[in-house]
Amino acid sequence: MMPGCLESRTYSCQCNHCRSALDPCGLDISAGYPPDVPKNINCIQNIISDEKRVVVCTWNSGRETYLSNTSKLCARTTSGNHTDRPNFYTGSRKGSDLLSVNFKVSSSVQLISVWVRASNRLGTTESSTFNYTLSDIVMPSPPVLVQADCSSRSCEIKVEQTLRTEHLEIQYRTEQQAWMTHPHTGVQTGSVRVQSISSLEPYRLYYFRARAKFSTGLWSQWSTNISNWTQEEAPDKELDVWFAELSSEFNSMTVYWKRLNDSNARGKIIEYRVKVHNFQTGSISISNISANASRSSVPSCANCAVSLFARNSKGLSPPATVPSLHKTAPPPQDVRVTAGNRSVTICWRKPETTSLPTAYLVEWHPEGQKLDELQWVRLGRDEDHAVITGIEPFECYEGAVFVLYESSVGRARFRSVSTVESVPTRGPSVKEQVEGDIVTVSWTELPREQRRGCVRNYTVYIKNIANPELLRSYHTPASDRMCIIKDLPPASYSLWMTAWTAEGEGSAGETIKFFIQQESQVFLLFVLTVVGVVVVVLLCLWQCSAVQQRFCMLFHCLALSDVPDPANSKWARECAKEKGRMDLQLQLSDSSVTEEEDEPIFADIEELHEESRNNFAPAADVSPLLCPQTGLSRATQPAPPLYPQTSYIKSFSHDSDSSDHTHTSLDTHTTVDYISSHGPGDGIEDEEEEEEEEDEREECMEVLGFFPSHNTFMDPLVFGGKLTLDSVKIDCGSFFENG
Repeated sequence: MMPGCLESRTYSCQCNHCRSALDPCGLDISAGYPPDVPKNINCIQNIISDEKRVVVCTWNSGRETYLSNTSKLCARTTSGNHTDRPNFYTGSRKGSDLLSVNFKVSSSVQLISVWVRASNRLGTTESSTFNYTLSDIVMPSPPVLVQADCSSRSCEIKVEQTLRTEHLEIQYRTEQQAWMTHPHTGVQTGSVRVQSISSLEPYRLYYFRARAKFSTGLWSQWSTNISNWTQEEAPDKELDVWFAELSSEFNSMTVYWKRLNDSNARGKIIEYRVKVHNFQTGSISISNISANASRSSVPSCANCAVSLFARNSKGLSPPATVPSLHKTAPPPQDVRVTAGNRSVTICWRKPETTSLPTAYLVEWHPEGQKLDELQWVRLGRDEDHAVITGIEPFECYEGAVFVLYESSVGRARFRSVSTVESVPTRGPSVKEQVEGDIVTVSWTELPREQRRGCVRNYTVYIKNIANPELLRSYHTPASDRMCIIKDLPPASYSLWMTAWTAEGEGSAGETIKFFIQQESQVFLLFVLTVVGVVVVVLLCLWQCSAVQQRFCMLFHCLALSDVPDPANSKWARECAKEKGRMDLQLQLSDSSVTEEEDEPIFADIEELHEESRNNFAPAADVSPLLCPQTGLSRATQPAPPLYPQTSYIKSFSHDSDSSDHTHTSLDTHTTVDYISSHGPGDGIEDEEEEEEEEDEREECMEVLGFFPSHNTFMDPLVFGGKLTLDSVKIDCGSFFENG
């Protein structure tokens, strides 16, 4: 650009001294800027050796000119009273606008004067002159750090220097810290200086750097960094421990601990050690746990003390004692929970007791996830609130506030805490069991991702499929997992459930269907089942021809036209001698026979004892759990006996009213006589009737011989029913001895 032209303008050029009228040909036109005045001139003196010294000067050239530029440093040296003529040094570019030059000077030079001249085809500029005293700009070479030897609290740094300097500065830091300067306390030995750095922390990685300075002049550049670890020491603080108690049947608890920070660990933790001391038995058990673990299951007892240690290569930490809930204390009062945006504030009032607490502790965890996600914070004895952060949205939390004493613990729980909620995404999965008109509904807890907060309660819906307007609903607490519904009319039903949070009712779960049958249908199904079983059994027995014959003979024996008198049998007389006699009056009632014509017939019979009749247990009656009740109660009551039990035998007489023991009339022609034990009777018969009776009995016994013995699977034969006030149990086991 020509002098006097304005920027950002367009100009035309005209040739006034051209020798030809023709247009010029082969003319190059360059446009640009004249150079700026050089600025920021700075010079330093580097002492390489006692004889070799170099002055380095740098400056800024200014904006880009888009033309070919020349920039030179002019330097004039002064030694004593002699000043040399200027020397020009062409600068070399070190950056976009930074130029520099190096030139040697002798050790006798005390002062230098420098300025910079820049030029291009559009002009020349020159800076001001700067005067330097070389002793003020002298700078030693950077020191070299050889090594760092460290103990647990200090490090010794070895530094090499080409020239001895009066000042040496060493700085150190860890990864998380800023550089810290250590005061100069080193000792020079030849070209190596040893500098001791103290007040360091055990088991830390430290970085070191150094710089040097003569008595006058400038600090050198920083050396290259070196690093090293300080050695370990035994941990100086006990672990922060807590526990989760299990039910008493397990006799154990889970102990949790937080990892020590680096300043307290003082080394790499290689394992944890759990010590259980049973004061009652005097036994001590010690177990070592991996360094990667943060919890362990340990025995729990009222007379046990549980201690936890952290161990590194130098030793154990102080013991941390696990509190015990076996000794309780008054809990914190008026625990209040206030939910905010992903944080919860818990406040309480100190318990009313004269004992001074040692600390407070607040624990919290997602609902039902205590063993896996337990968290806690320990607070001072004077604290009355805690702020818990990091609470996840759409999650339900529960926990407790503990007050800790020297040998006891007080606890106050809090539940159903959530910062952000919405309605559940679906209802629970349900199962049903139908018994008559009673439906038992059971379900499982919703997964965490479907709750969307704290579930407050559930609703069970039952709809009549044939009549949809008949919709029933049953509300149950969130803690319930079963509901019993009674008195449903016979019909087809559909059933589903929903869950509720503070934001409202969620979507319905899976729908299932069931059917309530009428009682007559149920009874008919039962009767048909029993009949089918009986038919199958009889068909199986009928397949054997021998069985058929024995059945025919059995019915023949049982259907005798003349019933023999058991009182006059040989068998009855033998029994009477051993067990006493009993009069058995059997009167055959017939319209053609009167009281005077027939004498009473007596027979011996054995009475059963009371314990022989009480050989079955009553059934249990279960009381169902009705919605919205939460507990299942059970009550037992004896079932009524299947028949009345007595020590009497009853006989039937036709058209007879002469017996003193007749109580019930079966019809117009039949009455029931009762035979009681009045005393021994004679029962004398002739020898022929006795032998005939014995033959008939033996023949029937042969017929019955194929039946199995009652000791195998058959109960004693029992006669009884509603027609009499009492009944007699007759043991027919001897009939089946051949079975």
